[in-house]
Amino acid sequence: MKRNLSLILAIGLFFSIGLTSCDKNGEDDTANVDFKLTDAPGQYDKVLIDLQKIEIHTDVDGWQSPASFNPGIYDLLELNNGMDTLLASVQLPTGNLSQVRLVLGNNNSVVFDSVSYPLSTPSAQQSGLKINLHENLLANESYTFWLDFDAGKSIIEKGNGDYSLKPVIRAYSGLTNGKIKGYVMPLNAQATLYSIQGVDTFTAIPNSDGFFMFTGMNGSYDINVSPANAAYQDTNLYGVQATYGQITDLDTITLN
Repeated sequence: MKRNLSLILAIGLFFSIGLTSCDKNGEDDTANVDFKLTDAPGQYDKVLIDLQKIEIHTDVDGWQSPASFNPGIYDLLELNNGMDTLLASVQLPTGNLSQVRLVLGNNNSVVFDSVSYPLSTPSAQQSGLKINLHENLLANESYTFWLDFDAGKSIIEKGNGDYSLKPVIRAYSGLTNGKIKGYVMPLNAQATLYSIQGVDTFTAIPNSDGFFMFTGMNGSYDINVSPANAAYQDTNLYGVQATYGQITDLDTITLN
């Protein structure tokens, strides 16, 4: 009887240690997090960004580089109107996810009128591009964060005809991703859309079928539709509402 009691106590102690270990280091203390790259477009043929590293900062582990990240050259103009690409998928400890840092390589370029120009980015190459998140991660939850690289605002044309890269990036999550979508017709109007909220302006260039989408929106926006074809007039939509986690559909905007 004493031997059986000792065995029961030993088994109980084993499971107690195992459960404590799981609570401290296992899945109950982590969250699944995806980081995706998307783009606010610019009037270029291509914008090629050489991403060499993504680093993630949490209060628990400090800076770390996820093994799932694949370095390479990404064309930002393939990632607009709701399109994106997965940069990294990682399990992170619960608590504060404070920052993400993107480190660029040397092979950044922009193609304009079929001519390729190198983009110089000395500060980004040395220390990386820091984006603030400050998201509290909860155990066993899944999160998605989009890093919105604004191609139009990030490329600076120099006086000598060269181009430099001064990255403008904002971040939003699945919880803060309100969307505004629609179509612009006729296609030969060659329209560009601007979503304006106070001092902030976001750009959308419709796809070949006229489809456009703004992402990471919340609140009231004035939408300006500006055609490159002088035969058509600007159109303005005022007070368009966007809400976190929802899609505002403007249907088809027909230019006069």
